[in-house]
Amino acid sequence: MTLAFSALTVKAQEKLPLKLIATIPMPGFTGDFDHFGLDFKGNRLFLASEDQKTVEVFDLRTGERIHSIKGFGQPLTMAFLPESNRLIVADGGDTDAVELVDCKDYKIIDTLKLGQGVDHSAYNPLTGYFYVENGGGPGAKVHALTIIDTKAFKKIGEISELPGNSNEGMVIDRQGKKLYVNLTGTDEVGVIDLNTRQLIAKWPLPDAHVAHAIALDETNHRLFTATRKPSQFIVFNTDTGKVVAALPCVGVNSDMWLDLARKRIYVTGSETASVFEQRDADHYAHVAEVPTAYRAKSSLFVPGLKRLYVADSGKGKADAKLALQIFEVQ
Repeated sequence: MTLAFSALTVKAQEKLPLKLIATIPMPGFTGDFDHFGLDFKGNRLFLASEDQKTVEVFDLRTGERIHSIKGFGQPLTMAFLPESNRLIVADGGDTDAVELVDCKDYKIIDTLKLGQGVDHSAYNPLTGYFYVENGGGPGAKVHALTIIDTKAFKKIGEISELPGNSNEGMVIDRQGKKLYVNLTGTDEVGVIDLNTRQLIAKWPLPDAHVAHAIALDETNHRLFTATRKPSQFIVFNTDTGKVVAALPCVGVNSDMWLDLARKRIYVTGSETASVFEQRDADHYAHVAEVPTAYRAKSSLFVPGLKRLYVADSGKGKADAKLALQIFEVQ
């Protein structure tokens, strides 16, 4: 009977669009993991561990944990800089800084202090600029994005007076001209011209709040966002700023990825990953809820390996089993 049940479980997994191929336990870890960083050529995966105040380093292909980078206050978001073999990390909490890490010795080598509320970030590989949320916090009416030149590791400007006390996910187009941001404090998606450093458009969310995950489909001129109250997957036309589709999705979501080869979108949240299929630019179908784990909200899709990496967190649950899960696209 046990063998029969196991066989059915394997068969069910094979039918899902994502197949779990490895789980790497993280014993001794508590609280939430935040976001990932990727060094594809160097075969490394980076993951922010908030409670441990570390960035954990994994072998990208095997999932083996190979190092723990210490010295952070509350690491949250990051970007790997392949030209210099360095990692730039938005370090929140009471630290409110950006840290520069030498990834040869795995040590913090420089720090830039910013305003309070450091959290989300976006990296533009065309210019080498790193955009970091700060200057907001509880009760604030506006916040800003500080612009950091990663080559010189210095502040070179600011996009100020963004509405609301915070933002969540951000994504930059391939030409490095526009940045799209979830303005969580005002329930809007903001569009920023990176040449003029001005907010040029605000798209209101349709009866939804607390937008977190975000992704961009430039081919079809579509932007995807996911909210938490209620949990919805929402599609905007980037030419008009109008909503063209909205579907229920997983709750406590934080990350979303477009799989161009399969015309799918993966949204990760607590307990499952929502998988949507793009029928055409205006039509989307929910195709699966793939089981993950408690607060498995942070993820990274690596198209070159056909893998989705998911961080199982533990905030608010004393007996949560923290781990790194690796799924293979089917």
